[in-house]
Amino acid sequence: MLNHLETLLPIMQFLRCETPQTWLDYAAQHIDILLIDHANCELKAAQNAMMLLRKYALTPPQAEQLLNIIAPYEAYVYRGSKRPTLQQKNRLFQGVAPGTNQSDFEAMLIDKMLRLIKEELHHFDQVLGYMEQRQLPYQNVSAGRYAKTLLKGVRTFEPAALIDKLIVGAIIEARSCERFARLIPYLESDLAKFYQSLLQSEARHFQDYLALANQLAQGSIAERVQMFVAVEASLITEPDPYFCFHSGVPALK
Repeated sequence: MLNHLETLLPIMQFLRCETPQTWLDYAAQHIDILLIDHANCELKAAQNAMMLLRKYALTPPQAEQLLNIIAPYEAYVYRGSKRPTLQQKNRLFQGVAPGTNQSDFEAMLIDKMLRLIKEELHHFDQVLGYMEQRQLPYQNVSAGRYAKTLLKGVRTFEPAALIDKLIVGAIIEARSCERFARLIPYLESDLAKFYQSLLQSEARHFQDYLALANQLAQGSIAERVQMFVAVEASLITEPDPYFCFHSGVPALK
């Protein structure tokens, strides 16, 4: 329990609000919906990190290799292909690593985002396993307003745009960690243990995104952070017509 609290403390100091009890009460009655969206969120997190690497750090051959890593997962999700194996994934990752021609920031971005992609894809596989236990078919879920609204605040010039994207990434990972922790008491024991196991990695992803934003900015990002976390708090606490892992207070008919 102490480690649990230590993990969440910096996250709760970063975010402006906790998940409302009304969202938790609704989620407890709709775990199946939540699991399906959770799987989608894990894949989207990996895809987002991949896009950052391709746009801001990788050479063309490295970017092509990264596409080969994510392609089997996207084929499974979007075209119903066979699920990729762990051996396939690990073999493909061997071709992407920081090179001597990349800056210190690019090397840091590659190192942290590659680890994040590996972990998110592993979590995606794990969630699919729990879905299979419950005989829940995988489904593509329509995106809610959460990430889309946060990304509207991203500036349009560099490096400010990347700094903002990294801050948004930190916020999404922080809220994911907070919700995993808050959901644990409402879950069956096997799923509760799984969500408990996710806390450390999600907290590290939050810290990695924030460290990258600070490294790139080489100055205070506090004003930008406060702007984004204020928007995020509104998204979490206001009525939301669409229920998903990062939605606000359920306002469904």
